[in-house]
Amino acid sequence: MDVGESTADDPFLLPIFEQADPETAVLGVIGLGYVGLPLAVAFALHGRRVIGYDLDAHRIARIRSGTDETGEVSPPDLQRALTCGLTPTADPDRLSEARIIMVCVPTPITPDRRPDLGPLLSACAILGPRLRAGSVVVFESTVYPGVTEDICGPALATASGLVVGRDVMLGYSPERINPGDRSHRVDTIVKVVSGQGRALTEALSRLYGLLNGGLIHVAPSIRAAEAAKAIENAQRDINIAFVNEVALICERIGLSVHDVLDAARTKWNFLDFKPGLVGGHCIGVDPYYLSHLSQMIGHQPEVILAGRRLNDHMADEMADRIAFRFREVVRPILRPTVLVLGATFKEDVPDLRNSRIPQLIHRLSRHGFDVKVHDPWFAPQELASRQAVEAIGWPEETFDLVIMAVGHRVFLDRSSEAIFRLVSPGGMMADPKGLYRTAQRDPSVNYWSL
Repeated sequence: MDVGESTADDPFLLPIFEQADPETAVLGVIGLGYVGLPLAVAFALHGRRVIGYDLDAHRIARIRSGTDETGEVSPPDLQRALTCGLTPTADPDRLSEARIIMVCVPTPITPDRRPDLGPLLSACAILGPRLRAGSVVVFESTVYPGVTEDICGPALATASGLVVGRDVMLGYSPERINPGDRSHRVDTIVKVVSGQGRALTEALSRLYGLLNGGLIHVAPSIRAAEAAKAIENAQRDINIAFVNEVALICERIGLSVHDVLDAARTKWNFLDFKPGLVGGHCIGVDPYYLSHLSQMIGHQPEVILAGRRLNDHMADEMADRIAFRFREVVRPILRPTVLVLGATFKEDVPDLRNSRIPQLIHRLSRHGFDVKVHDPWFAPQELASRQAVEAIGWPEETFDLVIMAVGHRVFLDRSSEAIFRLVSPGGMMADPKGLYRTAQRDPSVNYWSL
């Protein structure tokens, strides 16, 4: 039987999956990061026994102590999960206790912007020898259509010696975790689910439905579920790219894009996207998975890659516009000092993955600025080591240029006067997102926004 061909609906084969009953099976989660830990905790809080595996022994120790460094799981929920059935471990052999295993590892890109399936294949190599006949493996990582059955399936078969589609069954349920988002959580979002065969798909629907009251969309195939996830983030990327381009046009003709958007969003069907730097592990990465598949099948993607090119270049464009405006309105300074507020890829998360802030800083340095960065989520030494930037704590001195790059709540909780006091008299505040465009400020401070 070929890998990926399902026989789960064959009544003679169903009994071997009795121990993978969604109501009783021990669950496994591989990868306890932004996606895996909230998922594992949610199942544990619903009374399920969960083996949570991660390569990072330090992270496992922190989780066992009741601390989630990502901030996605609250200490009380994590403590409750640890007492209810969650077993965090760095020992891969513990995965043999689980019968339904969910793979939640990153799917990054290579330096030449191609899919990097290394973490997925590593997870398959680790899991394979711990599988038994009757196991179910569900992938949650974002991939292009075909990866689960055509790449992960054979990898699991090789590592386990079992036949995928007969001894081991595959499922796919794409993650939809949005870091820092307290509204769209595992227990409130619709889960897309598909498996090899109707019986398995129904079983996975019941399993995930435990978490969100049955908010399940059944995709007709694993490939359809994979494609849905890939286009979700690609669509958002394209929409942000459009607004970024509009912002650059408006800035050049002396308009505030925020004023323009305020007017435009009064139309009932206007899509409300905001300009900004696009980073992180999803929106800045996933479109390359879709474009890779497109190129493999002989279609050159135009819109997807156009959006990526613009968003990849937005940090440079922003730095160029800030530098031009600074030279235009501020007295000549040999090497102006700059403070960049925020280093993460988005607000209110301690996540530096694919952040565009180092790109912004590098470009400003090329313009002759002396740049320092402060982010309240990190000690200066840690931030400097992870981003290769000059990082500082909350400053006592003033700067010729202050850039509100990431609008962390910690910053916004300070008064606007406190933020503007960071700017030297006659200096400039750059506020790309327009967070302070209506705030009162010292007239000696020049203000710039997209």
